Amino acid sequence: MSRQFEATTDVGRPIDEVFAFLADGRNDPKFSPRVQRIERVPDAPTGVGTVFRSTVKDAGMKTAREFRITEFEAPRRMRWAEVSKNIVKASQGGYDLEPLPDGGTRVRIFNVLEGHGLGKLLVGFALAAARKDADAFGRRIKAAVEAS
Repeated sequence: MSRQFEATTDVGRPIDEVFAFLADGRNDPKFSPRVQRIERVPDAPTGVGTVFRSTVKDAGMKTAREFRITEFEAPRRMRWAEVSKNIVKASQGGYDLEPLPDGGTRVRIFNVLEGHGLGKLLVGFALAAARKDADAFGRRIKAAVEAS
């Protein structure tokens, strides 16, 4: 069974602007209410090897998260892997962007979730919640980018 969720949204901004906004993971709190704090290490432009460290709140619990950028092909593709040790984590994820004829951008985000230890029992619940929120998540990305 696939442990992936995804969302796709069309943003009324050019692909370069959308990619730049999404590549700066410090913007994540603008569309992901679970992200309470985030920093980029090093504090330099994002590229392969950049790490984003965050504190998130899921199901009433705060956890530390650390994501490493594994692919960075501006302005169309970015991939990451969670390197933190959480019971449920995103083993891989990413953005795919494509320009639209009207000058806008189609954005696809996905994450593949995996469970460790007790997380093997919880990953299905986390995945169900993520899939249920996927369309709203896409709308939040659209609103945040267009407001920037």
